Amino acid sequence: MDTIDRKICDLLQSSGRASSAELADAVGLSVSSANERVRRLSAQGIVTGWRAQLDPEAVGAALCALVFIDMDYTGEAEACAALIARPEVMELHHVSGPHSYLAKIRVKDSAALQRFLQEQLKPFPAVRRTETLLSLQALKESGAVAIDGLEADDA
Repeated sequence: MDTIDRKICDLLQSSGRASSAELADAVGLSVSSANERVRRLSAQGIVTGWRAQLDPEAVGAALCALVFIDMDYTGEAEACAALIARPEVMELHHVSGPHSYLAKIRVKDSAALQRFLQEQLKPFPAVRRTETLLSLQALKESGAVAIDGLEADDA
C-alpha cells in the first residue's frame, strides 16, 4: 500500500458513503484511478466490507456489557462458534491474562443481558465462570483501524 492507498482507506473508514468523485478529489486522482484503487484494495482483502453504523439505542441495543469468560479447553471451540453466531455478540476476543475470552455484548436492558448469560452463554459445559462489566457511557466506539504510515496531518 502506498500513501494514496492509505489515504483512500482512511477516507473510506470515516466516510464510507463518499462518492468516487469525492475520493478522487481528496487524493488527487481521476475518478477512474480512484475506483481502480478501491477495487484493488477490496480484491486484496484490505477493504473487507461495507456497512452502516447504527445508533444502538435507536435499534433496541442500548446496554453494552463487556463479559470476561473463563473456559475449559474441552468444548471451547463449540462455545466460541455459538457465541460468534449470536447477533448480541459484537466482538469476541481470545485474551491473555486470567480470563480466556472477552466478549462485547449489546442488548436492550439488564433483563435481556441476564437472559443472554443464562440461556446463551452459561449452558455451555466449557464455560466455567463469567465476569460482567456494564458500560455506563461509551466515550469512543469505533471500528476504524489506525493505518500504519498515515500521519495525522495526511488524513
